[in-house]
Amino acid sequence: MKKLSKFFIRSFIGPFLATFFISMFMLVMQFLWKYIDDLMGKGLELSIILELLFYVSASLLPLALPLAILLSSIITLGNLGENNELTALKSSGLSIYRILRPLSVVIFGIAIGTFYFSNYVIPVANFKWHSIIWDIQETKLSAFLKPGAYTQEIDGFSIKIKEGNNSRFKNIIIHDRRDASALKTVTSDSGEFYKSVNGDYLFFKLYNGESIEELAEKPSIGFLDKKKSNNQQHFLGRKSSFRTATYKMNLTGFQVNRSQDDMFKNDFEMLNVFQIDKTVDSLKENYIEVNKGLSRNTLAKHAYFQSTGYHPLVIDSVQIIPFDSVPIYNVSEISDYDKKQMFDELKTQLRTKINSLENQLDIEKSKNLNLRKFEVEFHRKFSLSFSIIILFFIGAPLGAIVKKGGFGAPVVIAALLFMIYFVLISVGDNMAKEEVISPFWGMWGPNFILAPFAVILMRAAALDKEVRDLFKLNFYIKRRGV
Repeated sequence: MKKLSKFFIRSFIGPFLATFFISMFMLVMQFLWKYIDDLMGKGLELSIILELLFYVSASLLPLALPLAILLSSIITLGNLGENNELTALKSSGLSIYRILRPLSVVIFGIAIGTFYFSNYVIPVANFKWHSIIWDIQETKLSAFLKPGAYTQEIDGFSIKIKEGNNSRFKNIIIHDRRDASALKTVTSDSGEFYKSVNGDYLFFKLYNGESIEELAEKPSIGFLDKKKSNNQQHFLGRKSSFRTATYKMNLTGFQVNRSQDDMFKNDFEMLNVFQIDKTVDSLKENYIEVNKGLSRNTLAKHAYFQSTGYHPLVIDSVQIIPFDSVPIYNVSEISDYDKKQMFDELKTQLRTKINSLENQLDIEKSKNLNLRKFEVEFHRKFSLSFSIIILFFIGAPLGAIVKKGGFGAPVVIAALLFMIYFVLISVGDNMAKEEVISPFWGMWGPNFILAPFAVILMRAAALDKEVRDLFKLNFYIKRRGV
């Protein structure tokens, strides 16, 4: 039996190594195609390119292994079936389960090793190649601006763009959070940005936009008559429009306090499962506090709560006062001029509050998406390792049934199966991040979907059935010749 075990393992190792390197080559080429614009024409040294490819190859290993396992298992069992070696082994009394036992031990070892590699090595590899890419892109400021998502790389600012490339963008939203007593939001149809000569400042040149500043100052309550129309009033916010404006951001803290390493070390791809679990707990606590702050800020801008002396930073400062103690003004006593002024001001405040709520919803959505990425990555490290086992028990019995070796039919079959698996993983990933399903089901769902097919194929191979017999409902209870 030991000789047979060694024979099976030797038969598997050759196709596995060949398919693994082919898979790695295809994935690395895909990576290079994605970053070809950043790498070409930069005069990079060969050592930098080799270092980048080394770390990228390490980070792509969990994607290459499932394809390599699937393809090599089909080829190995297909070769045994095509050479009638599988038939001879079954004739000698060995079942398909016994034949696959040595390879199963190897596959379980690879799956466990893949998990530890994904948990401890790949975060470092991701950290390294992201840092190298950033070094290459350091003169390209748009690297940290991703269309459709908020970026908070510059302290005190949240920036979102809808589309754009290089240094020109469209539909720009900038939240200025540097002043705790006011939230300033700047929107524009388009814009471009550039660095100062000394690199300390980032300038956004914006076109056709608005600037809305929401203040925490307490406004006057009630409406003034004509005799008091010249008195000073305090409003909830300020709004202005512009055709061209330049917004200035300080990059000193971005460059000094946040080094390139610090920029990536807390990203979800650079953490192991223990660090991700700890980070998720911290993010949940932080987001709860942020939501409370947004709620307090919304209440603080309401005229009733302002009349009670409510302050957004002091939760217990609210005193509920009887409604009849609030000054009530008769509309008939208000002049037409003041009525017009009043309604114009109310409409302005209403638009400001609507914009404020929409911005708050966008910020909350961005934070939830960020949290989901960490939760998805946590389950991904386990599910990808487990998928190696599932794909082996799909490929091995399928090769025994097809009985075709080499790189012909097995490659076609493996490509189709892996395409299905990759689509399921991609759909699950997107649905989990969009909060359609939980991160657990998003990552583990493909394995649960493919597991029954693995059981059916193993049963069919054990009963020595043909592919067409898989579509018969009673194939699992009838044996050949019965």
